Amino acid sequence: MSVYVFGHKVPDSDSIVGAISIAYLKNQVEDEEYIPARQGEISAETEFILNKFGGKLPELKTTVAGERVYLVDDSDSHLFQDDIKEATILGITDHHKLGDLTTNAPLEMWVRPIGCSNTVVYEMYQSYGVEIPKDIAGMMMMAILSDTVIFKSPTCTKVDTRVVKELSKIAEVEDYKALAMEMFIVKSAVDGSSARELNTRDYKEFDMNGSMVAVNQLEMIDISALDARKEEILEDMRAMKEEKNLHTVLTLLTDIMKEGSQLLCVSDAPQKIEAAFDAKLENNQVWLDKVLSRKKQVIPFVQPQF
Repeated sequence: MSVYVFGHKVPDSDSIVGAISIAYLKNQVEDEEYIPARQGEISAETEFILNKFGGKLPELKTTVAGERVYLVDDSDSHLFQDDIKEATILGITDHHKLGDLTTNAPLEMWVRPIGCSNTVVYEMYQSYGVEIPKDIAGMMMMAILSDTVIFKSPTCTKVDTRVVKELSKIAEVEDYKALAMEMFIVKSAVDGSSARELNTRDYKEFDMNGSMVAVNQLEMIDISALDARKEEILEDMRAMKEEKNLHTVLTLLTDIMKEGSQLLCVSDAPQKIEAAFDAKLENNQVWLDKVLSRKKQVIPFVQPQF
């Protein structure tokens, strides 16, 4: 019986590449077949990575009842298929806080407080003594550069930096920072995207003591490209809030060159968000200097308010 490897809903590059890299590793050391999968459509950034290194798009898997699965890049049940609790979870590789998923049997877990799941995957390859193929090394390198915002994110560690350098040698990429900038240019493209597409580009929902809080993040080289569309984005955030019965919807417009984020907020209690960042919202928004990470600089400050 096959094992499906996949990441969270609204898959990002780390979750897609993680599914590919873990499946390959497991197929070298296990007797059963591991199949890379995904829960949704990939982003333009992920498509860029796959195309650059000849990666194959993982298969779409929206139901997993009765299946055996291996999870990457999160462990919160609401970020996986609705029937995830009816699947047998064999393992988890992650770099986030521990979520609410539980199992009936022991499982393999690789969880580290570092910048990217694929950095953890690199350590898995090292532990198993398996050589990383050139194409997979390139994809893993790009996933780490994406998650760490080319090493600018506060989540980035010396381990992430070292692993990127090692992977670049395997992938035979001389200037990985230049390639990463190409990737972020693709990621920054907003022309032709609807407000809903922008509001769900890197979207996650969090259960904060019974209140559902959605946080979306757009990482761009220059967020001024969205200046004229902020009201449109906010209006769609209001619509999303009603449609999904959310307490709060936050969108981070992250400028990787200025190293900060414009926070857009629609909330039943905006004072909670103001208290979280010790900042005053004006017209439902505020600039957060040096804030680049949702995981480390947003959620840990918003959560205590609930």
